[in-house]
Amino acid sequence: MRIDVVHGPNLNLLGEREPEVYGRTTLAELDARLQALGKELGADVRCFQSNHEGALIDYLQDHRTVADAFILNPAGYTHTSVALRDAVAAVQKPVVEVHLSNTQARETFRKSSLIAAVAAGRIEGFGVGGYELALRALVDRLAAP
Repeated sequence: MRIDVVHGPNLNLLGEREPEVYGRTTLAELDARLQALGKELGADVRCFQSNHEGALIDYLQDHRTVADAFILNPAGYTHTSVALRDAVAAVQKPVVEVHLSNTQARETFRKSSLIAAVAAGRIEGFGVGGYELALRALVDRLAAP
């Protein structure tokens, strides 16, 4: 089973940017944790990050035939990108939307997600642990008869 993790804009600065909101774990550390957990759970985990909307869309489209599911942190595109929403719908694979912070407790504009309606599920507010929850949930879903 293969699960691809897709990180959106500014996540390349994870651990440096607003650590009081997003934590001190770097993106490289997060990716390594997910790959190790994936190995424990019997899943091949591949990770990708881009600050560019089109690159995120291209990744989802290009990997829809090889990945069994996706974990997606669309970051700022959560609230603005109809194109990314449409790409999530088009892959026809389970996608879990993940956010490090609790977006419902933040600025008003962050409370709306264009992705949520086409995602299999949504996890937010648990920091990097939210990604691990998403990975476990997808492995369980994919392993179910």
